[in-house]
Amino acid sequence: MNMKPQIFIAPSKYVQGSGVIGDVGKYVAPLGDRVLVAGGKHGLRETREGREKSFGENGISQIEVEFRGETCDSEINRLAAFCVQNKCNVIMASGGGKVIDTVKSAAEDVGAATVIVPTTAANDAPCSALSVVYNDDATHGYMRPLKRNPDLVLVDTDIISRAPVRYLIAGMGDAIATWFEADACFLSGTINLPGGSISNTAMALARLCYDTLIEFGLEAKTACENKTVNTALERVVEANTLLSGLGFESGGVAVAHALSQVFSRIPEIHHCLHGEAVAFGLLVQLLLGGVPDDDLEKVFRFCNDVGLPVTLADINGDKVSRSALRDAAEAAAAPGSTTCNMPFHVTGQMLIDAIYAADAKGRSLRA
Repeated sequence: MNMKPQIFIAPSKYVQGSGVIGDVGKYVAPLGDRVLVAGGKHGLRETREGREKSFGENGISQIEVEFRGETCDSEINRLAAFCVQNKCNVIMASGGGKVIDTVKSAAEDVGAATVIVPTTAANDAPCSALSVVYNDDATHGYMRPLKRNPDLVLVDTDIISRAPVRYLIAGMGDAIATWFEADACFLSGTINLPGGSISNTAMALARLCYDTLIEFGLEAKTACENKTVNTALERVVEANTLLSGLGFESGGVAVAHALSQVFSRIPEIHHCLHGEAVAFGLLVQLLLGGVPDDDLEKVFRFCNDVGLPVTLADINGDKVSRSALRDAAEAAAAPGSTTCNMPFHVTGQMLIDAIYAADAKGRSLRA
């Protein structure tokens, strides 16, 4: 048998728990002693008290820089230059997926250690050696593979619980696709992002991600609505952040993410969070076939129960012309798209048919 070796990658250290921002200095100290902290106003504020105290206790100096809001080449270059000018040897992201992806790229460009402190659990960006880079108009640009995963990912679930519940739900949308996309890639023999075959370890983590969400997702949503941390929230934050990150990166993505990328170029849908678009893309992928009916029904019910999109109207897609949706479907099925990772050939016609079938099934579910 001639196949590529299995490759599994992960961040060097992952720390999660209630109040762990108060220990961030202890974990950063082995990486460097001068930290550039990037984030939006809210992201910086959420971590400031904990890191100031902990950095002070561990002899670490820091300088803050406000993130301008988009993961684009100009912002990556700006943070990299700011890091060099201030002689920082660590760059920390304090915020959501956009600043996280920007920091990962900027740190690689200047050879700094990468520390990720997410303030939401909205996506699986924190753990990966990948940045999704956008154009200046916020449409999807390109995927930038990185040489290594972050040195430290620190997730304070107290901070996550204070974020709007929409972000946690969107993270579940991104994560619920992990198993089905990884499974499609495994069946088709797709090479994963680090360039190897998909390991059983990656598949097991992807499946654990799915099982965790199904069991604890609704309870975690309720906890976040009440701004409390319980076992369910801890499990779902781990699924959204770590399990989904490991599963997509060492497994793979398929139709759900291909559609989310093309949807980002449609003005009417552009307001959607990444995980919301991925969730609807997953429903489309499942309707293409190849999954048990029980799983199909379970995912539709899960998405509806936690508040993820199950109809075109939920993503404002009912305001998009049929021709624009058809163009998006054709783009998602184009050669080189991750739709090609499916274990069977997918055409644009198949996708547009499945988009309308998902919409009809979602509306029927609510009737």
